[in-house]
Parts: sequence; C-alpha cells; structure tokens
Amino acid sequence: MTVKTISFNRKAYYDYNIEESIEAGIVLTGTEIKSIREGRVNLRDSFARPEGGELWLLNAHIAPYHGGNRYNHEPYRPRKLLLHRDEINSLKSRVEGKGFTLVPLKLYIKNSVAKVELGLAKGKKLCDKRQFIARREAEREMERAIKMR
Repeated sequence: MTVKTISFNRKAYYDYNIEESIEAGIVLTGTEIKSIREGRVNLRDSFARPEGGELWLLNAHIAPYHGGNRYNHEPYRPRKLLLHRDEINSLKSRVEGKGFTLVPLKLYIKNSVAKVELGLAKGKKLCDKRQFIARREAEREMERAIKMR
C-alpha cells in the first residue's frame, strides 16, 4: 500500500483540538486529480459540512491544471466526500449537536486514489493558543540547553 501525502493542514492543529479523525474519498474531475498529483492544493481555510444527507468539502483550493483547456475546473468548487451513510449520520449529529467542526487535516493519494483525512474538531480559545505557544517555546529552550552541554 503506497501513501503519498500531498497537502497537510498545519493551521488546523493550531486552531482546533482534534478529537477524532476519519478517512474519506473525494469526487474529483480529471483536471483536479492531475493538479493534486502535482501538489497544487491548499487546505488552509477549508472545512466539511453535511448537506442533504451528503458530506461536502468547501473552500479547498485545487489550482487549475496548467495543461487543461476550456474543460479546466474551478479552484474553489464544492467537492463531495465519500463515506458510508452511518458514518455521515454520526458525524452530522455530532457537528450539529455538540459544536464540533469537520476540518480536513491532510490530503493524500493512497493506491492511486485521492483521500482526505477529516478531523472532528473543537475550536481553541485564544488563551489555549497562548499556552500552546508558551509550551512549545519552553520545549525548544530545553532542547537548546541539552544540545549546548
């Protein structure tokens, strides 16, 4: 099984506490998968939302394929995510009821099929982010002190 990570959403780990992650397939057009294989994807401000019994990836940027012609895709179009019905229903109930958000964590190609890892996340408050930064800087200082010995 070959897995090639194309895009990683670092901002999601900074802005959210990730409770659970789930793998989903994506419905793509021909020029989209070609652009993904070139690594021209940005997941920074994207999110997933359940609508009409389906799960949709919104605001994900897949750059137009440079070899495409008039049949090229729109970069920010909504993309349908593929999950089992019971998984969609459980995610829908958690998102609507408990204040969670579905955030894409990474996009990768697994056995020549594009997949998205979604994280069920709760937003961090500003004070949580400050504590995270302080803890990270303290760890860096300790590592520097150990290396200086």
